[in-house]
Amino acid sequence: MPGSRPPGSRPPGSRPPGSRGHQVEWLDPGGEVRDLDLSSLADVYLLKARTPRALALAALLEEHGAAVLNSAAATARCQDRVEMAAVARAAGLPFAGTTSVATLGQLAAAGAPDGPLVIKSRFSRRHDLVARADSAVRLRELAAAWPDEPVVVQEFTVNSGWDHKLWVVDGRLFAGLRRSELAPDGRGPTLPLPVGDLPAGWADAALRVGEIFGLDVYGVDLLDAGGGAPLIVDINAFPGIRGQAGAPEALAQLALRTAAHGRSRGMDERKVPEVSQK
Repeated sequence: MPGSRPPGSRPPGSRPPGSRGHQVEWLDPGGEVRDLDLSSLADVYLLKARTPRALALAALLEEHGAAVLNSAAATARCQDRVEMAAVARAAGLPFAGTTSVATLGQLAAAGAPDGPLVIKSRFSRRHDLVARADSAVRLRELAAAWPDEPVVVQEFTVNSGWDHKLWVVDGRLFAGLRRSELAPDGRGPTLPLPVGDLPAGWADAALRVGEIFGLDVYGVDLLDAGGGAPLIVDINAFPGIRGQAGAPEALAQLALRTAAHGRSRGMDERKVPEVSQK
């Protein structure tokens, strides 16, 4: 978790007083919280790690007045794919229908699916499960490899085989095309996609995600569900945005502005839809 401090009197090796720019430090979210000096906080923290310990650390920093991008609450909302889908659909976003299953073994025990399914780990993380299952045999294979994995199930949507990767940094939109995770030959590189070439309504849907989830830096994965209709299949807090001209500058500007003035659009100012627990 990087933190940014203004120039001034700092430990050895930091910028000298009067120099321009900010000092950037890395804070290990896996370290001991008791060793953290909460009396000397950075002006802004970028919450890139999304482990439970990183989220707990970010929440602690926020409790002590630190500005965190994205907030701990917004980031956590994107880690649980059940909550992610519920919040998105309650807000009217075109999110794929998502069903929770306790374990893959339970899903496999139900027998052959009625049609192709997309199986994902319930909790988003590095190297999580994303797979297609068309048969009982495939479900049993996945259950053997991931026996205790909580999963979500989405009906497979026929598409071109390309994911539309949309990224937003402080309201600025970037886009690319990449082969689906389900592609048999691998994903390959991300191809450029001018934002102006997106079908009507896609940019608005991506920007709406930020408003609903309280995110400042995020990614949205969409499919063309037919006739240019967007279908959101995943939302990622603080993804890597590689090869997008202007994205590093937009992030730097957001971090510097937040360091100077605090979060201009805090979670307390955003209305997250209530989701029925029935």
